[in-house]
Amino acid sequence: MHLQGSAQRLTIVVDEADQWHHRPLYVEIVHRAHRQGLAGATVLRGIEGFAAGSTIHAAHLFALGEHLPAVIVIVDDHQRIAQFLPTLDEILHKGVVLLDDVEVIRYVAAPRQRPAADGLRRRWQQTSEP
Repeated sequence: MHLQGSAQRLTIVVDEADQWHHRPLYVEIVHRAHRQGLAGATVLRGIEGFAAGSTIHAAHLFALGEHLPAVIVIVDDHQRIAQFLPTLDEILHKGVVLLDDVEVIRYVAAPRQRPAADGLRRRWQQTSEP
């Protein structure tokens, strides 16, 4: 895939505890973006944040179940981002969605590799031959 020049950055901010059918919402968003063939997605975990009218939540060393922000960043061309937006309408019931135009200077994607087990199988066959 080649991506260079004018593109869009889709940024989605959700609560890391938000769920979609017993699965973290940010995981569902990333997997749907992958299935739709978008260039890539990254999830960043916030260390502190608040939403309108709520208390400030911050990461603490031994605390579990905190309601910290999860930020999903997706960059692709305008058409692919536009095609993905209805997916967010379906699964996103609260949060923030930001869309801005960006200029992609360089996008280098590694070629899709075979699963590691395939490589192990070949090594095993090579070492087991007399």
